[in-house]
Amino acid sequence: MRDFSTIKNEFLRKVILKIEENLSDEHFGVSELAEAVDMSRSNLLRRVKNITSLSVSQLIRQVRLQKAREILKDNSLTVSEVSHSVGFNSTSYFIKCFKDEYGYPPGELGRMEEEEIEVISTREGKIRKVPVQLLLTAIVLALVVFIFIWFRPKSVPEFKEKSIAVLPFQNDSNDSSNVYIINGLMQAILNDLQKIKDLKVVSRTSVEKFRQNPKTIREIAEELDVKYFVEGSGQKIGDQIVLTVQLIEAPNDQHIWSERYNRKAENIFQLQTDVAKSIAEQIEVIITPEEEQRIDKIPTDDLIAYDYYLKGLEYSREETHEGLYQAIDNFEKAIAQDKDFAHAYAYIAICYYFLDIYQTNKQYYHEINTYADKAILLDPELPESMISKALFYMQDEQYELAVEFLEKVLEYSPNSGWVSNFLSDIYTTRLPNTEKYLEHALRASQLNMGSQDSMTASFTYLHLSNALAQTGFLKEAEKNIKRSLAYNPNNLFSKYVYAYILLGQHGDLENTKQLLLETLAKDTTRIDIIQEVAKVLFYLGDYHASMRYYDDFIALKEARDLDIYQGENAKIAYAMEKVGRTEESKVYFTAFKLYADNDDSIYKSLMLSAYYANQGETERSMQYLKAFSEQENYQFWIVLFLREDPLMKGLKDHPEFDQVMDKIDNKFWMEHKRIRAMLEGEGLL
Repeated sequence: MRDFSTIKNEFLRKVILKIEENLSDEHFGVSELAEAVDMSRSNLLRRVKNITSLSVSQLIRQVRLQKAREILKDNSLTVSEVSHSVGFNSTSYFIKCFKDEYGYPPGELGRMEEEEIEVISTREGKIRKVPVQLLLTAIVLALVVFIFIWFRPKSVPEFKEKSIAVLPFQNDSNDSSNVYIINGLMQAILNDLQKIKDLKVVSRTSVEKFRQNPKTIREIAEELDVKYFVEGSGQKIGDQIVLTVQLIEAPNDQHIWSERYNRKAENIFQLQTDVAKSIAEQIEVIITPEEEQRIDKIPTDDLIAYDYYLKGLEYSREETHEGLYQAIDNFEKAIAQDKDFAHAYAYIAICYYFLDIYQTNKQYYHEINTYADKAILLDPELPESMISKALFYMQDEQYELAVEFLEKVLEYSPNSGWVSNFLSDIYTTRLPNTEKYLEHALRASQLNMGSQDSMTASFTYLHLSNALAQTGFLKEAEKNIKRSLAYNPNNLFSKYVYAYILLGQHGDLENTKQLLLETLAKDTTRIDIIQEVAKVLFYLGDYHASMRYYDDFIALKEARDLDIYQGENAKIAYAMEKVGRTEESKVYFTAFKLYADNDDSIYKSLMLSAYYANQGETERSMQYLKAFSEQENYQFWIVLFLREDPLMKGLKDHPEFDQVMDKIDNKFWMEHKRIRAMLEGEGLL
């Protein structure tokens, strides 16, 4: 833990002062701190992360613990009194956090200081203090680790220690109309477990494929990379719910806990929370007081409303227009029973979003916004409320606001692979950021392992491979793109991403051209692949061939009235000029300038540099290139192509060109090294 009393950064000092002013307020968290320093949550999170490498929640906790340690040294208050004075409303959780931070519980602080011994440094002739207990612990730990590594059984696979999957519950009743109740119980228990940060919980889509699958627990565990499984079965008999739940430790397929519940239907919410807490207790995960409050919170007091809600959820999973309309109908009935049912309002907004998602003309803009706002008003901390509002902002193309809501969801439900998928989509195209794209693509893939069908799995690995390639992890990208193609050999997106991964590794543009032409031959109407072929020919300097494909690309764009790939206009303009189509070239350069002027991404200055380089304004172009060199989290493809990009030809003789390009290259690889260390430290790579 760092000593916050020595912090020199003025902004960080201000943030820490605000935390210290609200130290005893257990409810003072990220949102409250952002308001106190007059910043948006996303800006606060980003700035604190850049300065400290900590999340805001981690910073608040470390400030609380450092103050607690100072108070404990005075020996005037009990551990319980200290915990409450620094904002922990649970003494046991405070003790756990303190021990995690300092290596010993708060009650042993005085004794640890008394047991320090002097150890002479023969190298520097100075004296430093080392606790006896820590020395003994280190020796014993080293011995234990040696014995474990040397003698452990080689046949038992290793799984993530605190990881779990909830397998689909079975309906024990002959009445199939009650399946939605058992599925609803399974989903509610899964949702409660997903609220626990100390536990990795894979998504429902990851386990749904095993509903009718004969695989063994060991086989499923290896596929999902989890250590524990929850199995369940039950039925509703009259006003009674009978549910049997068992917890299985995967490596040995050993049942370590089982319980049979017989509860009245009116106690369904208590049943769900009891099961989730019992599971967490059995595998010894820490539930924070805040997480426990979220788990204990009931969605509605009206059981009829909840019954309609469960039916709505069941219909929504059909992922068809008919199913979504049926879901909305049931959610509306739930609201008719309980006008304050936030979950139902949120899911209506979510269903309308998915009804509109692939439509050129959006029909449900108003409905999504209205129902999302109502959900937020009724329960602003409900993950589904925040997701519904984020989806409205995505529909409205206000992506920064969508990110604020989605990142807030992860504070309350850190295991949401659904949210990580949304963030991956935003950070790859809408708000380009290679680090965040990779982080969320990795999280989504880990939480959605074993997707329910090969098509979904193929695109999951495609997303991950693309994110890895953009950040320069080419070997890892190749491994995952092969997985994508193994699930679906006809995934043409994966085929042309693979071509670029190989280009990044071997630098063979001719081979890339060949691979792209083979991919295009499988579907000659694919506008995305046509422009990729044109682009590679452009980089090869074959401008006549490049324009043949760019002309096809332009014709398809106009025929389909598509507003896509505006960044290609500069290459099209340059190629047109090279083949003598000068007037057309001017039109496309003008369109590119307009697009660059209105772009808010990190690539704006780079696009303007390319534009002015081709207008003969060398110094102006260089100033924009220098501005781009100050950016972070740009794609590997910039490093791969920029130095030899024909668009930058007019700048190559500038005396500062090589120096600035070296800076761009070196900065990328330094960022790459930092991202690798961070992801490895978080177990994401």
